[in-house]
Order: sequence, then C-alpha cells, then structure tokens
Amino acid sequence: MIVREETDHFIMIEQDNHAIVSGELIKYWKKELLLSNTLMDSVVTAITLHDYGWKYFDKQPVWNDHLKAPYDFTSYPLAPKTIIYTHGINEVEKIDTYAALLCSMHYTNFITQESSPFADTFVAQERKRQQEIIHSMKDFDENLFDFHYELLKFTDSLSLFFCINKPGVKKEEFHFFYKNGIPVPSIDKGNSQILWPEWKADNTIYMDPFPFETELTIKIKQKKVAKDLITKHGIVKSYENTPCEILDLKLLSKE
Repeated sequence: MIVREETDHFIMIEQDNHAIVSGELIKYWKKELLLSNTLMDSVVTAITLHDYGWKYFDKQPVWNDHLKAPYDFTSYPLAPKTIIYTHGINEVEKIDTYAALLCSMHYTNFITQESSPFADTFVAQERKRQQEIIHSMKDFDENLFDFHYELLKFTDSLSLFFCINKPGVKKEEFHFFYKNGIPVPSIDKGNSQILWPEWKADNTIYMDPFPFETELTIKIKQKKVAKDLITKHGIVKSYENTPCEILDLKLLSKE
C-alpha cells in the first residue's frame, strides 16, 4: 500500500493500481528513445504487473500499531513482504518469462539492501530463477535487458512520484525519494538526463525532458480513509467501506 498521511485522513493507493499507471506510461514512450522494439510487449507486461503480488493483500490493509498508521510498502514486515514478492513474480512468470526476469531483478535489488535470513533466502531463490530464465533464452542481450530494466525503474518511480507526493507539491517539498530527481533512461549511457516534474495547482504536471510521444492524462485510483472511522471500526472495515476516488493528472511537455 502507498500511504500519505493528512490531518484527518490517510490517502491510500493500492500498489497494483500504481503499477497499472506505470504500464500506461510505458505505452506512450517515444519510439526514438528505445534501443530496439525487441521484447517490448514483455517489457509492458513487466511494468504493468510488477506489483501484482500486492493485488489482494492491499484489499485489507494492516495497521502499524507503532506508527499508528497503516503499513505502507516501505514499513511492511520483511518476512511476509518476501512472500508477496515471490507470489507476484510467480504469477508474472506464468504469463511471460522475460517479464518475470525483469520483476525478479527489480525486487532482488530492493531486498539486497536488507540484512535478514528472509532477505538472504529470497535473493538466493531469485538469483536461481534469473539464471534459469537467462539460460533458457537463445539470444539473451544483457545490454538490452539493462535498458529494459531502466524503463521499469523509471516508470515505477514516476508513477510513485504521483502517488506519494501531495498534489501541487513544490520541488523543495518532494518526498525524499526524489531529492536527486528522476533519472531518465537513455540509449546513450553517457548522455543521461534528470527529470524534475513541475506539479501545478490544477493537477497539470510539466516535464523536461518529456519522453512520451504525446501529452497524456493518467488516472490515480485512491481512497481517503478517515482517521475517526479507523478509530471506530478498525483499518480493514474502514478501508473496505471507503469509496474510491479518481485523481486525473495531465502530463505535458515543459517546452
């Protein structure tokens, strides 16, 4: 779950919904900014489904009694988190093995930062999966895979930016994840650029560079869960009984 605390409520966005937004972003990626069209269907699948493991877990959020807030994706306990990650990768692998390889690499790089037997087991399991998938491919292109992985990281990061920051956020108030901006994948590794989105009050976001074929509107599906409801009914019932809202964001080129 992606959670942003406000005075009297929590903004809550299911991770699978955020991933679906990531998948919409990659569909508009400029063709001239691709190394190749090879395996792009698999890349779209990976990006769209990279948080699939959270799809059902996020339907019933868990309360963090220490922070007095719902657990979010950063604070969620590691042992169940690795189970969720594994489940998601397994489900993606049933659809597309290359997509599963991208998702596995994405999560492995998260978990390697943890010091825990759960993390060690997960990383060993996924390293084995990665090698098996790579060896099953006839012409695995490591350079192309690295670029595809950069696309996954970028669209994940940009979509998360829309979810984790307050609408109209100023640069100096960006969530700390974005203190150095968002690196934009480049077909020329020596010519990478940093994106600093400009979020205007009317939910229009200007971007330079603008890596998409056309201006586009994305929809963030979220819930505003009132704190007084949680006090009365608990987090699960309060979340289930809160209606969804749609936040429309228009992405424009700054040029």
